[in-house]
Amino acid sequence: MFQIHCFDIDQTGSGQRLDAYLAGEAPGLSRSHIQKLVAGGMVAVNGRPEKASYRLRQGDSVVLRIPPPVELVVDPEPIPLDIYFEDSDMVVVNKPRGMVVHPAEGNHNGTMVNALLHHCRDLSGINGVMRPGIVHRLDKDTSGLLMVAKNDAAHLDLARQLSERKVDRIYLSLVHGIIKNDRGTISAPIGRHPKDRQKMAVEHRLGKPAVTHYTVLDHFRDCTYISLKLETGRTHQIRVHMSHLGYPVIGDPKYGPAKNRFGLEGQFLHAAKLGFAHPRGSERLSFEAPLPDILRKVLNRAGEL
Repeated sequence: MFQIHCFDIDQTGSGQRLDAYLAGEAPGLSRSHIQKLVAGGMVAVNGRPEKASYRLRQGDSVVLRIPPPVELVVDPEPIPLDIYFEDSDMVVVNKPRGMVVHPAEGNHNGTMVNALLHHCRDLSGINGVMRPGIVHRLDKDTSGLLMVAKNDAAHLDLARQLSERKVDRIYLSLVHGIIKNDRGTISAPIGRHPKDRQKMAVEHRLGKPAVTHYTVLDHFRDCTYISLKLETGRTHQIRVHMSHLGYPVIGDPKYGPAKNRFGLEGQFLHAAKLGFAHPRGSERLSFEAPLPDILRKVLNRAGEL
């Protein structure tokens, strides 16, 4: 059965390319996927097919038809996992830098899901065949602790704890610049970037609420080592908030300088602590993972200069 989504273009959408607008507004679809749907006649503007490059106008009516997904097979792969906890309901795993959490277009192998399916095979099915067991995500170059559900009941409970802000998530990061205040809170809504649809941004009118607390751990010559506590879990939240504050995460070219003096590729961001109630009962579980070696070496170099 086709999914049908309708969009009435207002002043905000006016002037945008059809494919760029839908990539920002449609549920979980990349721009390349949108372009394929447009080429296949799955998108109509005011009842007529248009090209992906069509410039939207205020008052346009856009209808997007999404065909039912083709069932895909995700292959188990014998990839080593750094497991911190496991029982019949869930797994807590320390994800390395450079590993994608789940398969996606153009990246079907070598992911955390491929490794998990080989390790335990019984994962919750709530997020479908491509994201079994995945309750929350970490970006490819963000390392650290991740919760994975083995059954639907555990998945629903862990997701509820996240939505009710009952999961403790502490990150470590090295950022450009010297933060003067010892601690602070960033409360700024996050939404899709108005011009670059592959990025997120602080969007006061259309963004969703996002809150990040930070604490300064150490100062160096031109950077600051901080811990961060998430209240919400928006896409790229820490990276967007710190860039908005004027202290982008080192190694993050998407929201900060293209180069850094450490030669680090990929953001210095590590999910160091994770705490939550076990989904079967009220026992509180807490875990802590040390910085990976590559980030530890960067931190040591920062302290030497």
